[in-house]
Amino acid sequence: MKIKQISWLIIVFGITVRLVQYLSNRSLWVDEAVLALNIVNRSYLELGQPLDYDQVAPIGFLWLEKLAIETLGNNEYALRLLPLISGIISIFLFAKVTSWYLNTQGKLIALILFTSLSYLIYYASEVKQYSSDVAVALLLFILLFPRRKKELTLLQTIIISVTTSLALWLSHPAIFILGSMGIVETVMFLTDNNRSKYLSNLIKKIIIYLTSLVSFAVGYFLFIQPASNNENLQNSWGSAFPESFGDIVWFFDAVGKFFYKPLGFAPILDGLAIFFFLIGCTAYFRNDKLKLLCLLSPLLITLIATGLHLYPFRSRLVLFLTPFFIVAIARGVTSLMQWAKSAQRQQQIKVIITRLLTALLLWFPFVEAGEKLFKPQRKEEIKEVLQYLENNQRPGDILYVYQRGIYQFQYYAQKYGYDREDYIVGVEDLDHIDGKDLSEPEWQRYKADLDNLRGNNRVWLLFSHANIDPENRAIKEYLDKIGTKQDSFTTKGSFVYLYNLQ
Repeated sequence: MKIKQISWLIIVFGITVRLVQYLSNRSLWVDEAVLALNIVNRSYLELGQPLDYDQVAPIGFLWLEKLAIETLGNNEYALRLLPLISGIISIFLFAKVTSWYLNTQGKLIALILFTSLSYLIYYASEVKQYSSDVAVALLLFILLFPRRKKELTLLQTIIISVTTSLALWLSHPAIFILGSMGIVETVMFLTDNNRSKYLSNLIKKIIIYLTSLVSFAVGYFLFIQPASNNENLQNSWGSAFPESFGDIVWFFDAVGKFFYKPLGFAPILDGLAIFFFLIGCTAYFRNDKLKLLCLLSPLLITLIATGLHLYPFRSRLVLFLTPFFIVAIARGVTSLMQWAKSAQRQQQIKVIITRLLTALLLWFPFVEAGEKLFKPQRKEEIKEVLQYLENNQRPGDILYVYQRGIYQFQYYAQKYGYDREDYIVGVEDLDHIDGKDLSEPEWQRYKADLDNLRGNNRVWLLFSHANIDPENRAIKEYLDKIGTKQDSFTTKGSFVYLYNLQ
């Protein structure tokens, strides 16, 4: 089979896995539900104001999401369509980048990783902006990559200027790609002994960057800056910032954890990925410093922004950096293979070990992705619980919704025929005050709330996003103490009890 055909098979595999995950139509989990409620309940103009429930998202992303539900209806398929399209487009954009950076073998390795790693698959069907962050990062990288031999036409300058300006409204971290490519362009020009030859092209590039910066400035002051004043959001990002630039250990730790999440390598394998990444960076440093600078500059700019407490370096928020890491990892694999093959005949053990390490790196992500074809990932399946309630709830039954799952319930309430007076919302937790799984003041609040339900012989208690085990056990034990369980239904991430509390 030809290499081109293998590449297409990998691409088709990646698209298929993403489509299967999307078509599984899992329930919105709490993070999706809170953003979906903003999209559904607000007008286009209102989406430009600070969002409810401590949410932040690019205005372009929000407007496209709003357009999707107005065109296709208020449902999960419409809400997840933009992330899906972004995830699929990202595969083709990534293939383009690998054609510049890697040989044939490296391109196949990089494509396998990009199409198989779990978080890249997952966020392609999540009502969040992280999949489009990846697509925008790759698009800007391709459009702005410094290429000296290619003179930009006036039409190309206009198209790139408009595209980058719009892209900055679709993705918050897109500014880091713009900034990093601008810095690389500047460094190249200043270090070139024949600068006058490229002056015409540089002027066109300056037009692109200035247009884009004006677009970003408008978007920042209109939408990003007002949203950044959210104190709860700032507090939730506390661990995603170092105390200062001098906290070198924090920076190394943050980059190390990146290989586990959001890059998606399992424990032990993340160490192997770091090993290949460092080899790849070394190979680029020896052979093509410009490519290395372009590859690492988005990471460096992001870390500077993190050091200034302007952008959190944490899990899904830095998913947009994953393609650049994957390229370096693939380059490390091919470099090690070339080194092993150049060894003396009696050292063929090096070739075997290198191939085994490569197989280990690729096998687990690929198998995990393959499993999703038959068993798509699920998270908090509240729809199944609501369907069970619809089939078993009787007139006069009390429905109590545990507060941690209230946003999911509110998104689906109307779809399942619930008005506001048809259910009771549980008392809020005290996590923002005590930061504990289950503090004593918090437990007293829960008990008093449950005591208010006494005297009713059929009380349904619905739980979703109930991921604190001590809390769940304490509530269940107390319910058993004050009443008798008559029915229950449990599914992934959600469950419901029916109690007689008379």
